[in-house]
Amino acid sequence: MPTSPRRIAFLTLLAAVLGLAGGGAAYALVHLIALLTNVFLFHRVSWVLPRLRSLHPGPTLVLAAMFGGLVVAMLAKWAPVIRGHGIPEAMEAVLEKQSRIAPRTAIAKPLSAAIAIGTGGPFGAEGPIIVTGGAIGSLMGQVAHVTPSERKILLASGAAAGMAATFGSPLAAVVLAIELLLFEFSTRAFIPLVVSSAVAGGVHSLVFGSGPLFSVPQHNYAGLAKLPFFAVLGLLCGLLATLVTEGLFVTESLYRKLPVGEFWHPIIGAFGFAVIGLAVPAALGVGYDVIGDILAGKLALGVLAVIFAAKLSAWWLALGSGTSGGTLAPVLMIGGSFGGVVGVLFTRAFPGLHASPSAFAVVAMAATFGAATRATFTSIVFLFEITQDYHVILPLMIATVLADLVMRSLLDDSLMTEKLTRRGVRVHSDYHVDVLKTTIVRDVMTKDVVVLGAHATVGDARAKFAAGRHSAYPIVDDGRLVGIVTRGDLLSYDGDESADACSVSSEDVVCVEETTTLSEALRLVVEEGVEHLPVVTNDVLVGICTRTDVMKVRVREFDLDRIQPGASWLRRRVR
Repeated sequence: MPTSPRRIAFLTLLAAVLGLAGGGAAYALVHLIALLTNVFLFHRVSWVLPRLRSLHPGPTLVLAAMFGGLVVAMLAKWAPVIRGHGIPEAMEAVLEKQSRIAPRTAIAKPLSAAIAIGTGGPFGAEGPIIVTGGAIGSLMGQVAHVTPSERKILLASGAAAGMAATFGSPLAAVVLAIELLLFEFSTRAFIPLVVSSAVAGGVHSLVFGSGPLFSVPQHNYAGLAKLPFFAVLGLLCGLLATLVTEGLFVTESLYRKLPVGEFWHPIIGAFGFAVIGLAVPAALGVGYDVIGDILAGKLALGVLAVIFAAKLSAWWLALGSGTSGGTLAPVLMIGGSFGGVVGVLFTRAFPGLHASPSAFAVVAMAATFGAATRATFTSIVFLFEITQDYHVILPLMIATVLADLVMRSLLDDSLMTEKLTRRGVRVHSDYHVDVLKTTIVRDVMTKDVVVLGAHATVGDARAKFAAGRHSAYPIVDDGRLVGIVTRGDLLSYDGDESADACSVSSEDVVCVEETTTLSEALRLVVEEGVEHLPVVTNDVLVGICTRTDVMKVRVREFDLDRIQPGASWLRRRVR
């Protein structure tokens, strides 16, 4: 049913509050990560996120990481939902639990993520803050008197607010919520979502500043001659996204086969990524400084290759263990370093290309993340927002959609859906017009209705049922509907056959008008428990609509996806 403007205004007001709450949560999480990173890895107290490339690790790194894994494992006993990056759990809450997330998630998720990242975990803050914001929105929706659909909007608004406040990317936050959480695109959802993201984006500007998250040098993307190279990059990023995704799935399955309980997995994973960090400190933590260096073109080919291999391996070991962390920042670093390597090789092979390797790194970040998560539009908008480089749009679009095409042809599930698929939850992310809401009853109803007269007897009705194939007949008096008799009515009647059929019919008939949508008609069929809906105009029967009639419109929709022969006029001309 359509949502009234007054109800939308109420949701929008709650969304504005969520924008402020998401901004506060993002501020607290980012600073908590910075504090714990300084304490555990640099043995000092500071609220400024340090550059891990300057870290000189020793044996204490392994101990700190394993201690963090232990704490996360203990928190997971209290709140199991904190395992992993958390977005699949938020999707499951929307699809299976009426958007209800336990209140403890709002505390346990950011705390566990801050501990995991602060002790060296190769994660970003985006997954945890999205889940935290979503938990706050869900909690608000459980306190306020709202419908499950409205609670879903509040959950998505909170999640978008967290992302917008963390990265200063309000538009990408809106698109992410639509692609991964809302599973709808409507006015009632879009307005609150935009408001919450805008308010949270304002908090980001107030707290963190209004400049781009990553400063990139001027790149020359113009010209059709360069697009084929970025198209090839997109195809390669599709293969990389497949490797990233399938590698994580394999790592998770290997952890499940270990002869130790799930509780110990985060500790084992912490040992693994810490050992890698001893050799390549840049693979640890959120890695924003390393991403900045990649985009600025400050790293040589060998360094890019080492960072790529180290970050990918560390992230697999860490996230596959079920600890608490995110996906966006690690995949950005993996994709960026890969793109940098490809860019160096391209520029050496084609000196006249006049494109820097860091230009390929920017595009590869979006292409890899978009393909791995199936959030293609989000990744395009996100990279544009965090770099504020409009000229990157064309190669971003080409490479990202081609990467998504390659990924979809090789894998059925994405980083966000594989865990849900294993649980038996199927995610449908394609948006299309609902044919039941755009088709009216007049288009499918039976107009030539077989009826009983007002003076028909029970015996007449039985004869009609015996001779016909219908399971209900309307009773009319001079064209006006006065009742409807069903086969069930007659089966339960054992009285005089000469009695009026009206005496055994249902007089309180559920009717519809010709302009009623099939969506509303189906709702009446289900809620009222009827099979037939008489169609009336000013109480005059003009047709009848059955459950089968409603479903037949789906057949028409299926026909739209069947291949048809070419135009007849063209075939005649060819002959």
